[in-house]
Order: sequence, then C-alpha cells, then structure tokens
Amino acid sequence: MTERLGADALRELFLFEKLSDEQLAWLVERGEVRSYPAGTAVYTAGEPAALLFVLLDGTLSLSLRAGGTEIEVNRTDYRGTYAGAFFAFLDEPPRSYDGTLRAVTGCRFWELPAADFGWALREWFPMARHMLQGFAVQGGAAQQAVSTRERLVALGMVTAGLTHELNNPATATVRTTAALRERLADLWKELAALTHGELEAGQLATLLDLVRQAVDGRAELAPLTPLQASDREDELGSWLEEHGVAGGWELTPLLVAAGVDAGRLEQVAAGVPAKLLPHAVGVLAVTCEAESLLDELGEAARRISTLIGAAKQYTQMDRSPLQYLDVHDGLESTLTMLNHKLGTGIEVVRDYDRSLPEICAYAGELNQVWTNLIDNAVDAMDGRGILTVRTRLDGDRLVVEIGDTGPGIPDPVRAHIFEPFYTTKPVGKGTGLGLDISWRIVVQRHGGDLRVTTTPGDTRFQALLPTGAPPKG
Repeated sequence: MTERLGADALRELFLFEKLSDEQLAWLVERGEVRSYPAGTAVYTAGEPAALLFVLLDGTLSLSLRAGGTEIEVNRTDYRGTYAGAFFAFLDEPPRSYDGTLRAVTGCRFWELPAADFGWALREWFPMARHMLQGFAVQGGAAQQAVSTRERLVALGMVTAGLTHELNNPATATVRTTAALRERLADLWKELAALTHGELEAGQLATLLDLVRQAVDGRAELAPLTPLQASDREDELGSWLEEHGVAGGWELTPLLVAAGVDAGRLEQVAAGVPAKLLPHAVGVLAVTCEAESLLDELGEAARRISTLIGAAKQYTQMDRSPLQYLDVHDGLESTLTMLNHKLGTGIEVVRDYDRSLPEICAYAGELNQVWTNLIDNAVDAMDGRGILTVRTRLDGDRLVVEIGDTGPGIPDPVRAHIFEPFYTTKPVGKGTGLGLDISWRIVVQRHGGDLRVTTTPGDTRFQALLPTGAPPKG
C-alpha cells in the first residue's frame, strides 16, 4: 500500500513551506513515502535520475566519483534535505544521478518523479527556473574550469620541481661521460707508449698493482682542506720536476685527489725505466681520475633513480589507491618534488616519530594534502624561514604537522581559510581550492580532522588521521 504525505506534513519541509494549498495538493497526489534499511543504496551514480528524494527521517550519505574512487561529500540527518533529480527542470534530455545516495541508518524519504518535479518548477517558478538554469550551466562550467586549472597548476608545480631536480644530475652525467671518454683516450695513449717501450712484463704487472692499490685506497681517504691540498700539490710538483716528468702541474691535482704521495711515486719510479716514468705516472693519474669520474656517474645515476622513485611514490603509480602506508614516505617524496621551491633560504626541520604505525589511506590523495600545506607554508615565508615537518601520535590518531615561521594568518582570514575559492594570493597565484581540497581529503575522505593554529612566526597546520579501520570512502 502506497503511503502518502499530507499537505500539512509537506508544508513543514522547508522546500515546500511557501507553496499554496493547490500546489501542495498537486504534490500530495504525485509523491509517496518510502523507507530504506541502513546500508541500502537509495540510488547509484549513473542510473537514470528518475526521482527527487526529500529526507524525512534517518541519516543519509552522498558520495561522488573522483579519480576512480568514491568521495563522501555530505552526511546529514537534517529533515528536508533533498537529493536526486534536482536538474529535472532543465530543457534537455533526462540526466543520470551524479552520485550515490546511501542510507547510513534506516531512512524515510518523500519521493517525487523527476518529470513532475521538473514540470512544477518550470510552471510555478519560471523566473527562478531561468536563474537556476543559468547557474547550472554557467556556474558548473566555471567551477569545472577553476578545478581543472587547480589540478593543472599542481601538476605543473610538481613537474617543474621534478624537471629542475633531474636537470642537475642529468647535466652532470653528460659532462662526466664526455670527460671520461677523454680520459680513456689518454689512458690508451699512455699504455701504448709503455707497451712499445722497454718495459718488461713483470714491471708492467708491478705498475698495474701500484695503480690498483691507489685506486682501491681512494675510498678510505680523509678529506683535505684547501691548504693541505695545495701543499701536497707543491710537493708532488717538485718531485715530478726533479724526475723529468713534464706537465706535472696538470697531473698533481689528480694525484693528490687520489691520495698519491711522493712515497707512492718513488715506488712507481723504482719499477720502470727512467724514460718511461712520465707514461707510468700518466697511467696512474688518468686511471685515478677515470675512477673518480665513474664515482660521479654513479652518484648522478643514483640521484636520478631516487628522484624517479620519489615521483612514483608521490603519484602512486602502479599502486592501489587504498593501501597501508607509512606517512613519512609520502612526506619525503613531496619534499623532494617541491625541493626547487625551498631554495637556499628555507631550512627544513624534520621531527619524525618513526615508531608510528602504518595507516590504511589513499596515499596519492594524502600526497596532494602535503603538497598544498607545504606549498602554502613556503609561500608564507617568502623565501626565508624554517619549515617544520613533524609527526606524532595523539591517542588513536596520527598527526602530521606542517609549520612555518611566516607572519601568521590574521583572524579575519583564518575564519574563512577552509572555504572553497577563498584566497589571499594575487590573481593568477591561487584559486582558493587548495585548503578546501585538503579539508575534504582529510575530513570527508579519511574521517580525520584538519586544524590550524597561528601566531606571528609560528603557523601550524595539523592533519589528524585515524589509525584504526580503513576509511569508508
């Protein structure tokens, strides 16, 4: 048996409180009441938008799809809340439901067919219908354009950071490879001179053994001060000049860098004929320099690999959106991606509690939060200050705190700081969506909390994330 809602009951709902008796009677004939058990999907995104739903009792949850996952955008028990075929008044083909409506607890809805709702709004409120239509078309397009720009700005910032960070090791790789090619050519030249000279096999073996010892000993060398290096270069330069080795000033920096001293050169001189000594010293110096260049190549390759690993961690490439994670991994990858913005005037202080448990969360989305908070902190300090990244446990919640030593946030600004499109940045510098997006990810997506405390010289944003059950999404 169909349950109807009387005119007086309809008038109690804010949506219908100003309607006439005739209009209410028309709605009474066309709407009906229906109940849904807790956990039921009242409607699902993508289904034809056939009904307008008005909440009478219970708690509902509305979720939207974003990035391949569902995000809860509203959870309420407010009587009269409406959802469903809201845009049925538009003169266009029927729409589908944009999101998914669920009954969190047992719910009762008053339901009206979309066609009836659309007709009533068009006929009863023609001016409002035209205004709503304009808002739906123009406002939706504007918000999508701004949201798209926000994502592109974030992508551009991360891309610029990665490109900047990759440029140094990539350039070093090209430069070092060219230098290594020249040193290898020099090595072949010196070896050819030795093998075509009066050098016996045993003497060559001894020379190569001395070269190997010098190369292997490089890893254990203590760093020299500029003054110590200069003194040793003078010492070796004098030795090379006394033994007839021309161009010693070119070789001494290479030999000193490899830890070669006059005693090692005496061993070399004792093992080769005097006229081949310049070539023997050349083999020693060029081999040591080549090994040093190989070390530089290895360090550049390691740096590139580290950056790529940080980029993959930041974007969560090839990983499940919902996963158990260590928040420190995301914080470190975000700092790496934003390193170009830190410059030389901002000191980064890490105060990590490495004993924190892993949490089940959407890693890529949390990285977006860290990006927004760190980027805002850096902008607030205007290129000079201390950026503090701190983690700790607060009861059953994990706390990630991003602090800066900027001028602080004035109270009038602080009151609106998490509102969408609210920004104090100049035109072209911000859209006012960063903190709103962060709030939605932390609070609505993960069931946590996002707070800010601020005084001049000490502003702290705190994201509190549950350590218990996975987020409902």
